[in-house]
Amino acid sequence: MNLSLIPQLKHADSQQFFLLAGPCAIEGEEMALRIAERIVQITDRLEIPYIFKGSFKKANRSRVDSFTGIGDEKALKILAKVSQTFGIPTVTDIHEVSDAAMAAEYVDVLQIPAFLVRQTDLVVAAAETGKVVNLKKGQFMSPEAMKHAVQKVLDSHNDQVMVTDRGTMFGYQDMIVDFRGIPTMRQYAPVVLDVTHSLQQPNQSSGVTGGRPEMIETISRAGIAAGVDGLFIETHFDPANAKSDGANMLSLDLLEGLLTRLSAIRSTIVNF
Repeated sequence: MNLSLIPQLKHADSQQFFLLAGPCAIEGEEMALRIAERIVQITDRLEIPYIFKGSFKKANRSRVDSFTGIGDEKALKILAKVSQTFGIPTVTDIHEVSDAAMAAEYVDVLQIPAFLVRQTDLVVAAAETGKVVNLKKGQFMSPEAMKHAVQKVLDSHNDQVMVTDRGTMFGYQDMIVDFRGIPTMRQYAPVVLDVTHSLQQPNQSSGVTGGRPEMIETISRAGIAAGVDGLFIETHFDPANAKSDGANMLSLDLLEGLLTRLSAIRSTIVNF
């Protein structure tokens, strides 16, 4: 990836993969700063370029009583504080055209959710802010189809675009990662593998999404071996009590060991 797209990325000259990581949703200032501080400590040691991830609101919910956020402006201000405190860029997802300009005042990367990546008005609104745009591949889309989503950003006079694979629907309640799609999509833009969302088990009868976090390392290793530019990992110090997507998140205590092993794999591939 051309890391100059986000000038404040640390270790931008590294041959490392880069990392988008953080909680699924911003639950409060203390939790966001606590998670960011720990990840910064780890990524500084391993020289991994790092972008803090946190949703300022959750619009795609299975049930009306699911957690959606603490308030848009309040959460966005927390993202800005994370960036200012640690000198790192931040990413959040947007769901409506009006979200683009609002979120762009606080974050460095605007993320288009997988279910919305074909919404032209939303993609164009994100691109026109001049921010980096992260396009999540729809669970229902082929890798080849992402060429057109990328082109919408380019046609909006913004070449700061990356694509994130978050798995493909397999039946009604499972996801798979087709690693053949990584080299295909890298022809269009830098590619990130969203490890934790790829391990979701959606559409559960309870209305609460399940997951297989025990497979996080397996999918991460395969992604690095397949040549992804970056990894996306949601993490929390207490996944069982996280207010969103706890079932497929990585415990923060496990992140350093995982990234250390993945860095070793990356180094071997780069120097092979």
